[in-house]
Amino acid sequence: MKLGVFTVLFAEKSLDEMLDHVKASGLDAVEIGTGGYPGNAHCDLDGLLESEEKRKEFKEKVDARGLTISAFSCHGNPISPDKAFAQESHEALVKTIKLASLLDVPVVNTFSGTPGDSEDAKYPNWPVTPWPNEYGDILKWQWEEKLIPYWKEQGELAKQHGVKIGLELHAGFLVHTPYTMLKLREATNDAIGANLDPSHLWWQGIDPVAAIKILGKEDAIHHFHAKDTYIDQDNVNMYGLTDMQPYSEVKTRAWSFRSVGYGHSIQEWSNIVSALRTFGYDHVISIEHEDPIMSIDEGFSRAVKNLKSVNIAEAPADMWWA
Repeated sequence: MKLGVFTVLFAEKSLDEMLDHVKASGLDAVEIGTGGYPGNAHCDLDGLLESEEKRKEFKEKVDARGLTISAFSCHGNPISPDKAFAQESHEALVKTIKLASLLDVPVVNTFSGTPGDSEDAKYPNWPVTPWPNEYGDILKWQWEEKLIPYWKEQGELAKQHGVKIGLELHAGFLVHTPYTMLKLREATNDAIGANLDPSHLWWQGIDPVAAIKILGKEDAIHHFHAKDTYIDQDNVNMYGLTDMQPYSEVKTRAWSFRSVGYGHSIQEWSNIVSALRTFGYDHVISIEHEDPIMSIDEGFSRAVKNLKSVNIAEAPADMWWA
């Protein structure tokens, strides 16, 4: 597997400066934002779609440094009841799929999205309990009337363009667990898979190695984010795992995102890498930095160091001993 980075943390650098920095850090790949929440600091989506010359120049900048693009990312909410944001998210996704196809980028990462509770809703509604019964009724409506129809269409579009969709299993969106991932995949097609990020699994009580086994058996892991989570049990006892305090309240939050190795042991990360290899994932492990108590440079460099110590980069040897 190769190591890479989700380049939104270097948004203040130019494309050339960002690529030079990634190369100097000893990584192999970049995951580049094209719109939505990640922004598009390093990718002029419309300009690249319109100009073959710009696409050639863009790709040459990446190739010249011996790097690859693991994915384009346009995380948004294309089924939001906020019609303007839904349309913006949808357009970014469609354009990103088309650009990925033109530049031979294999994966487009995004969120599944969350609608409201009805056609008249103003804000997204994320039901997390089946009772009172209206919550279950809302969830059924969301899946049947919004989520599945939308992703059936986008899954077909992705398949037509030879691109995979990596849905990040993230709280607040309808696809946030292995079960919801596989449920949507079964209702759509196999272009739909996971952008698996263990940081969002740990705080839900899901073992990332187990999730890798579940999704890997279905060939449903399209991309992988490397980010850690620290769980503070004393604060969990007070606030629960659905803690709504701002991420900045590190002292009292039940859990916080951390750089790789600062929430869970290097042994656990070794187990994750081994599970990825065992269950067929051989793409990029993409570092995502959202550590609230580390600088970008320090959090990034520690993640690089820790992942290099456990990554399996080479193909396995023949079993000469058996």
